[in-house]
Amino acid sequence: MSVRTYNPSVRVGNWNEDIQLEEDTLKDFLERKQKGQLLIQQSHSLGATLLQKRDLSISRDGCVHFGDVVMLTCQEAADRTKYSSGVNPRDQCALAANSTDISGTRNLEPVLRSVFVIKSVDGSADGQPLSYGQAFHLSTVDEAGNLLLHSDQVSFRKSAKKSRHQVVSLVSEASYLTQWQVKCRDPRVRMEFEGAPVPANEQVIITHCKTNQNLAVEQAFLLRTTMGQEYEISCHTYLNSHKAEEDVNKWVFKLPMPGNDFYPVAKETSNATSESSPPTSANAVQND
Repeated sequence: MSVRTYNPSVRVGNWNEDIQLEEDTLKDFLERKQKGQLLIQQSHSLGATLLQKRDLSISRDGCVHFGDVVMLTCQEAADRTKYSSGVNPRDQCALAANSTDISGTRNLEPVLRSVFVIKSVDGSADGQPLSYGQAFHLSTVDEAGNLLLHSDQVSFRKSAKKSRHQVVSLVSEASYLTQWQVKCRDPRVRMEFEGAPVPANEQVIITHCKTNQNLAVEQAFLLRTTMGQEYEISCHTYLNSHKAEEDVNKWVFKLPMPGNDFYPVAKETSNATSESSPPTSANAVQND
């Protein structure tokens, strides 16, 4: 194998071919740059696209509906004490797409990568309320590719990168692996809430239908993404000593709610919400 030891300007060996090769390489680079096909250009373009602002759907009855564009957020850790250097308490985060991966971003503005659409599994029409225990698909919006939130059992080859729990990703084809359901956050009254409408802006549990594992924020593991360091998202049920789900398993369907007779002001989930009291809107449904 011959190795060139001279500059192409020194006409030794296949000097003509060497000069032509460099000219072709430069020409190809300039052509790809002009067309915006360079990797760095595509990365910047993707980032700009995913960070475009997107309006959320408006919930006029305080419930989540099929067809709604929502954000899924997980509240910050109630204990803000920093017990060791380099380990900060968990911040509030939102479910976000990174190509076909999922992570928890601290950016709480609704943008293309952090908004999702509630889609029906059983043929329910858009505008119908989503109920506790009812299967649904969680899809990215049209501009982000209509990809579906997906998970499957842990295997030797397939698991979350750092926690090694059940991986959560995005796929293009619907299946039983892309079906999820909502459960009441309080296990003591969970059965009573089956079939009641899911309230917006209140904490709930999101469970994978096949594996029965809950969507979770891995607060101990941060991932390096194109958008910076973000929390790893997995499917894993964290239980406390009372056999109730921990805060990392509790999510909020974030939707703006204008004031009306039933909901006079927009409501936001707060950390002061009592664990023993069931969601307000679901109580009203049960009383009706």
